[in-house]
Amino acid sequence: MTVALMTVLWWPRTEVTYRSSAPSAVVYEDQWPHSLGLVHEHTLSGRHSYRMVIGRDSSVSYGHWVEIDPYLGAKGIESTTWTESGVRVRFPTGHEVFVPARFFQYGR
Repeated sequence: MTVALMTVLWWPRTEVTYRSSAPSAVVYEDQWPHSLGLVHEHTLSGRHSYRMVIGRDSSVSYGHWVEIDPYLGAKGIESTTWTESGVRVRFPTGHEVFVPARFFQYGR
């Protein structure tokens, strides 16, 4: 019984812990709406990893990936600022990440 419970608790899973979409006033060269998600992955070994996925897919299953330090990922995202040059992500710790638009346009 304990093994079954531990397997269920540690089973690999993925969850999106934050979502943001570019406002309609921000239009990129590829003319598509873009989204950003913070994806938290739990592995069977108990490892936790975080990545931001930015692209045209609103389900954030495909796009440009940026690996995020687990400490920052666990704190979550405080805000996103979308501009024509890219997206700036702020964490509650004061850290910021800027991703230029050229990296997430045209289906990357």
